[in-house]
Amino acid sequence: MKKRWLCLFVENEVGVLAGITGLFSGKFYNLESLTVGVTEDKSISRITIGLTGDDRTFEQVKKQLNRCVEVIKVIDYTDTAVFRKELMFVRIRGCSEKDREEIFRIAQVFDAPVVDCNRNGLLMESVKEERDNDRLIALLEKHYVNHIEVVRGGSVAVEAL
Repeated sequence: MKKRWLCLFVENEVGVLAGITGLFSGKFYNLESLTVGVTEDKSISRITIGLTGDDRTFEQVKKQLNRCVEVIKVIDYTDTAVFRKELMFVRIRGCSEKDREEIFRIAQVFDAPVVDCNRNGLLMESVKEERDNDRLIALLEKHYVNHIEVVRGGSVAVEAL
């Protein structure tokens, strides 16, 4: 089993995403990350998918995706040089003044700015690779385990020049 990344260009129409995710569920693949956004051409959407799977099934899924009428192009980013980032927000509630000071230090070290703060808690924003966001969560969980809420938006990726 290997971590894999796909980029799909698809027609920007109702039901296309449901059909594509149906292919993955039919092969018993769990999509670990899925982002969708319109491209510079409003009739085309770009889908970035992160998943873990074996070579054989992954090749079958790619072939099936290429046969879908709504799919314009399938790009396997698994072994390609790409820039990949994930948007993540972390809310930390019930912080003391000492906690806030420490969280601001962590935010500075991780280059994850605090975008909202009041007496009830703080909200951090991190735009990083998944593994870097994982490290930030692990550190925060160690100190604030019952006080954090994590919202992850999934990765987007583009090939390196």
